[in-house]
Amino acid sequence: MNSSFGNTARLIGAGLRALLVLTVVCGVIYPLAVTGVAQGLFSDKANGSEIESDGRVVGSSLIGQTYNLPKKNPDDTEEVAVPDLKWFQPRPSNGLGSNTVNTDYSLILSGATNRSGDNPELIQWVKNAKAAVIEDNSTATYKVKPTDVPADAVTSSGSGLDPDISPEYAELQVHRVAERNHLTVAQVDKLVNEHTKGRTLGFMGEPRVNVLELNTALKELTKG
Repeated sequence: MNSSFGNTARLIGAGLRALLVLTVVCGVIYPLAVTGVAQGLFSDKANGSEIESDGRVVGSSLIGQTYNLPKKNPDDTEEVAVPDLKWFQPRPSNGLGSNTVNTDYSLILSGATNRSGDNPELIQWVKNAKAAVIEDNSTATYKVKPTDVPADAVTSSGSGLDPDISPEYAELQVHRVAERNHLTVAQVDKLVNEHTKGRTLGFMGEPRVNVLELNTALKELTKG
Protein backbone atom coordinates (compact mmCIF):
# COMPACT_ATOMS: atom_id res chain seq x y z
CA MET A 1 0.00 0.00 0.00
CA ASN A 2 2.75 2.42 1.00
CA SER A 3 4.83 1.33 -1.97
CA SER A 4 1.92 1.96 -4.36
CA PHE A 5 1.30 5.38 -2.86
CA GLY A 6 5.00 6.23 -3.13
CA ASN A 7 5.14 5.22 -6.78
CA THR A 8 2.07 7.31 -7.57
CA ALA A 9 3.55 10.31 -5.77
CA ARG A 10 6.81 9.93 -7.69
CA LEU A 11 4.94 9.75 -11.01
CA ILE A 12 2.89 12.84 -10.18
CA GLY A 13 6.03 14.68 -9.09
CA ALA A 14 7.86 13.70 -12.29
CA GLY A 15 4.88 14.80 -14.38
CA LEU A 16 4.69 18.16 -12.63
CA ARG A 17 8.45 18.72 -13.07
CA ALA A 18 8.18 17.81 -16.77
CA LEU A 19 5.20 20.18 -17.12
CA LEU A 20 7.16 23.00 -15.49
CA VAL A 21 10.28 22.43 -17.61
CA LEU A 22 8.35 22.12 -20.87
CA THR A 23 6.27 25.21 -20.02
CA VAL A 24 9.40 27.27 -19.46
CA VAL A 25 11.22 25.90 -22.53
CA CYS A 26 8.33 25.78 -25.01
CA GLY A 27 6.17 28.55 -23.60
CA VAL A 28 8.82 31.14 -22.65
CA ILE A 29 12.37 30.47 -23.89
CA TYR A 30 11.50 29.19 -27.40
CA PRO A 31 8.96 31.96 -28.25
CA LEU A 32 11.35 34.64 -26.97
CA ALA A 33 14.24 33.16 -28.98
CA VAL A 34 12.18 32.93 -32.18
CA THR A 35 10.77 36.44 -31.69
CA GLY A 36 14.25 37.82 -31.03
CA VAL A 37 15.72 36.22 -34.16
CA ALA A 38 12.76 37.36 -36.27
CA GLN A 39 12.97 40.93 -35.00
CA GLY A 40 16.74 41.02 -35.40
CA LEU A 41 17.02 39.49 -38.88
CA PHE A 42 13.57 39.91 -40.47
CA SER A 43 12.02 42.84 -38.63
CA ASP A 44 9.91 44.04 -41.58
CA LYS A 45 8.41 40.62 -42.31
CA ALA A 46 7.94 39.78 -38.63
CA ASN A 47 5.85 42.92 -38.16
CA GLY A 48 3.51 42.20 -41.06
CA SER A 49 5.38 43.78 -44.01
CA GLU A 50 3.82 47.14 -43.20
CA ILE A 51 3.96 50.04 -45.65
CA GLU A 52 4.05 53.62 -44.37
CA SER A 53 3.03 56.88 -45.99
CA ASP A 54 3.22 60.31 -44.38
CA GLY A 55 4.44 58.74 -41.15
CA ARG A 56 1.58 56.29 -40.70
CA VAL A 57 0.95 52.68 -41.67
CA VAL A 58 -1.33 52.45 -44.70
CA GLY A 59 -1.39 48.68 -45.11
CA SER A 60 0.59 45.52 -45.68
CA SER A 61 2.36 44.57 -48.87
CA LEU A 62 0.91 41.07 -48.40
CA ILE A 63 -2.79 42.03 -48.49
CA GLY A 64 -4.65 43.59 -51.42
CA GLN A 65 -6.69 46.76 -50.99
CA THR A 66 -9.44 48.46 -52.95
CA TYR A 67 -9.17 52.06 -54.14
CA ASN A 68 -12.72 53.33 -54.37
CA LEU A 69 -14.42 56.70 -54.15
CA PRO A 70 -16.14 57.44 -50.82
CA LYS A 71 -19.73 56.26 -50.65
CA LYS A 72 -22.43 58.90 -51.10
CA ASN A 73 -24.21 57.29 -48.18
CA PRO A 74 -21.79 55.49 -45.82
CA ASP A 75 -24.66 53.60 -44.19
CA ASP A 76 -25.96 52.17 -47.48
CA THR A 77 -24.68 48.60 -47.67
CA GLU A 78 -26.25 48.11 -51.11
CA GLU A 79 -24.43 51.02 -52.78
CA VAL A 80 -22.10 49.81 -55.50
CA ALA A 81 -18.47 50.79 -54.98
CA VAL A 82 -17.02 53.06 -57.68
CA PRO A 83 -13.25 52.82 -58.31
CA ASP A 84 -11.18 55.97 -57.82
CA LEU A 85 -9.48 56.10 -61.20
CA LYS A 86 -6.59 58.31 -60.15
CA TRP A 87 -5.06 55.23 -58.52
CA PHE A 88 -3.80 51.98 -59.96
CA GLN A 89 -6.51 49.39 -59.47
CA PRO A 90 -5.95 45.87 -58.09
CA ARG A 91 -7.40 42.60 -59.29
CA PRO A 92 -11.16 42.08 -58.92
CA SER A 93 -12.15 40.63 -55.56
CA ASN A 94 -15.41 38.82 -56.27
CA GLY A 95 -14.38 36.15 -53.80
CA LEU A 96 -14.69 38.49 -50.83
CA GLY A 97 -17.73 37.81 -48.71
CA SER A 98 -19.47 40.01 -46.17
CA ASN A 99 -18.81 39.68 -42.47
CA THR A 100 -21.54 37.88 -40.53
CA VAL A 101 -19.51 37.10 -37.41
CA ASN A 102 -19.31 40.62 -36.04
CA THR A 103 -21.70 42.97 -37.80
CA ASP A 104 -20.24 46.03 -36.04
CA TYR A 105 -17.23 45.96 -38.37
CA SER A 106 -16.81 45.47 -42.11
CA LEU A 107 -14.17 42.77 -41.94
CA ILE A 108 -12.58 41.40 -45.12
CA LEU A 109 -13.08 37.68 -45.57
CA SER A 110 -10.69 35.77 -47.79
CA GLY A 111 -12.10 33.33 -50.29
CA ALA A 112 -12.58 32.34 -53.91
CA THR A 113 -15.74 32.50 -55.99
CA ASN A 114 -16.13 28.69 -55.89
CA ARG A 115 -17.58 28.81 -59.41
CA SER A 116 -16.47 26.61 -62.27
CA GLY A 117 -14.97 28.03 -65.44
CA ASP A 118 -18.22 27.49 -67.37
CA ASN A 119 -20.48 28.99 -64.69
CA PRO A 120 -22.76 31.57 -66.39
CA GLU A 121 -22.49 34.03 -63.48
CA LEU A 122 -18.69 33.87 -63.50
CA ILE A 123 -18.61 34.32 -67.29
CA GLN A 124 -20.82 37.40 -66.96
CA TRP A 125 -18.58 38.80 -64.20
CA VAL A 126 -15.57 38.46 -66.49
CA LYS A 127 -17.39 40.10 -69.40
CA ASN A 128 -18.51 43.01 -67.21
CA ALA A 129 -15.03 43.41 -65.74
CA LYS A 130 -13.45 43.42 -69.19
CA ALA A 131 -15.86 46.07 -70.46
CA ALA A 132 -15.14 48.21 -67.38
CA VAL A 133 -11.36 47.87 -67.81
CA ILE A 134 -11.59 48.95 -71.44
CA GLU A 135 -13.85 51.92 -70.63
CA ASP A 136 -11.99 53.08 -67.53
CA ASN A 137 -8.51 52.92 -69.04
CA SER A 138 -9.22 54.42 -72.45
CA THR A 139 -8.27 58.09 -72.72
CA ALA A 140 -8.46 60.71 -75.44
CA THR A 141 -5.06 59.64 -76.75
CA TYR A 142 -5.02 55.96 -75.80
CA LYS A 143 -7.64 53.35 -76.64
CA VAL A 144 -7.61 49.95 -74.93
CA LYS A 145 -8.29 46.99 -77.19
CA PRO A 146 -10.08 43.87 -75.89
CA THR A 147 -6.97 41.86 -76.71
CA ASP A 148 -4.90 44.15 -74.48
CA VAL A 149 -6.75 43.13 -71.30
CA PRO A 150 -4.77 40.50 -69.29
CA ALA A 151 -6.46 37.74 -67.32
CA ASP A 152 -5.66 39.19 -63.90
CA ALA A 153 -7.55 42.38 -64.78
CA VAL A 154 -10.84 40.48 -64.97
CA THR A 155 -10.43 37.56 -62.53
CA SER A 156 -9.93 37.43 -58.79
CA SER A 157 -7.23 35.32 -57.16
CA GLY A 158 -7.95 32.19 -55.15
CA SER A 159 -7.83 34.16 -51.91
CA GLY A 160 -9.42 37.33 -53.28
CA LEU A 161 -6.69 39.29 -51.47
CA ASP A 162 -3.85 39.20 -54.02
CA PRO A 163 -1.74 42.37 -53.48
CA ASP A 164 -0.02 42.12 -56.88
CA ILE A 165 -0.97 42.63 -60.50
CA SER A 166 0.88 41.69 -63.67
CA PRO A 167 3.18 44.25 -65.33
CA GLU A 168 0.82 44.07 -68.32
CA TYR A 169 -2.16 45.19 -66.24
CA ALA A 170 -0.09 47.95 -64.63
CA GLU A 171 1.04 49.19 -68.05
CA LEU A 172 -2.56 49.15 -69.24
CA GLN A 173 -3.43 51.67 -66.51
CA VAL A 174 -0.50 54.04 -67.10
CA HIS A 175 -2.24 56.45 -69.50
CA ARG A 176 -5.34 56.77 -67.33
CA VAL A 177 -3.32 57.33 -64.14
CA ALA A 178 -1.12 59.90 -65.87
CA GLU A 179 -4.12 61.81 -67.18
CA ARG A 180 -5.99 61.79 -63.85
CA ASN A 181 -2.95 62.97 -61.90
CA HIS A 182 -1.70 65.51 -64.47
CA LEU A 183 1.54 63.60 -64.97
CA THR A 184 3.31 62.55 -68.14
CA VAL A 185 3.02 59.01 -69.41
CA ALA A 186 6.81 58.71 -69.14
CA GLN A 187 6.71 59.61 -65.43
CA VAL A 188 4.09 57.00 -64.59
CA ASP A 189 5.67 54.38 -66.86
CA LYS A 190 8.98 54.88 -65.03
CA LEU A 191 7.17 54.40 -61.74
CA VAL A 192 5.74 51.07 -62.92
CA ASN A 193 9.12 49.87 -64.13
CA GLU A 194 10.73 50.77 -60.80
CA HIS A 195 8.13 48.71 -58.91
CA THR A 196 8.09 45.67 -61.17
CA LYS A 197 9.59 42.62 -59.48
CA GLY A 198 10.88 39.64 -61.41
CA ARG A 199 10.40 35.96 -60.71
CA THR A 200 11.52 34.85 -57.25
CA LEU A 201 15.07 33.47 -57.49
CA GLY A 202 14.76 34.00 -61.22
CA PHE A 203 12.45 31.04 -61.92
CA MET A 204 9.57 30.87 -59.41
CA GLY A 205 6.27 32.62 -60.02
CA GLU A 206 5.67 35.45 -62.48
CA PRO A 207 6.80 39.10 -62.72
CA ARG A 208 4.52 41.26 -60.58
CA VAL A 209 3.76 44.76 -59.34
CA ASN A 210 2.60 45.42 -55.78
CA VAL A 211 -0.36 47.80 -56.06
CA LEU A 212 -0.07 49.34 -52.59
CA GLU A 213 3.65 50.03 -53.01
CA LEU A 214 3.01 51.49 -56.47
CA ASN A 215 0.18 53.75 -55.28
CA THR A 216 2.25 54.90 -52.29
CA ALA A 217 5.02 55.92 -54.69
CA LEU A 218 2.45 57.59 -56.95
CA LYS A 219 1.19 59.63 -54.02
CA GLU A 220 4.73 60.82 -53.28
CA LEU A 221 5.24 61.72 -56.95
CA THR A 222 2.07 63.81 -57.11
CA LYS A 223 3.17 65.81 -54.07
CA GLY A 224 6.39 66.86 -55.80
